[in-house]
Amino acid sequence: MMFSKKLQDALNKQMNQEFYSEYMYLAMTAYLRYNSLDGVASFFLGQSQEEHAHAMKIFDFLNEKGGRVTLEAIDGPQVEFKSVADVFKTAVDHERAVSKSINKLMDLAIAENEHSVKSFLQWFVDEQVEEEALFDRLLNKVKLAGDGQGLLIIDSQLANFVPKGKAT
Repeated sequence: MMFSKKLQDALNKQMNQEFYSEYMYLAMTAYLRYNSLDGVASFFLGQSQEEHAHAMKIFDFLNEKGGRVTLEAIDGPQVEFKSVADVFKTAVDHERAVSKSINKLMDLAIAENEHSVKSFLQWFVDEQVEEEALFDRLLNKVKLAGDGQGLLIIDSQLANFVPKGKAT
């Protein structure tokens, strides 16, 4: 292995958190489809797929570096929400928590002077800036729209949403 067990464990923890994010956004997709908001559901399905790609980036990196991948049980996500605004607020809070987690992981890579890990994690740091900004904007729009026609317009717009920062 090319880095410490502590760093390997932290990368595995982040990978599992990304898989949880996938699961969480899939639960939001189901809630939104159930409530006939297929456009917003499509957006969250795309987010779920993006989170899967993020987890797989870490999975592949661990393998490339000779590390050990450890998959853990994924907790069941929240499945009921008060409103579409509540869905977005939950997503905003989650993305902020993910950002903190990635920053702590970056701090560990810096402390251990692991340049390849720092380089790898920079993509995630940048991605989180985009994710937080996107979810903040969408939450604000949903709050402004309320539960009437404005929400239907947002639903229609999000049906065609294509994320900027897809994992490759």
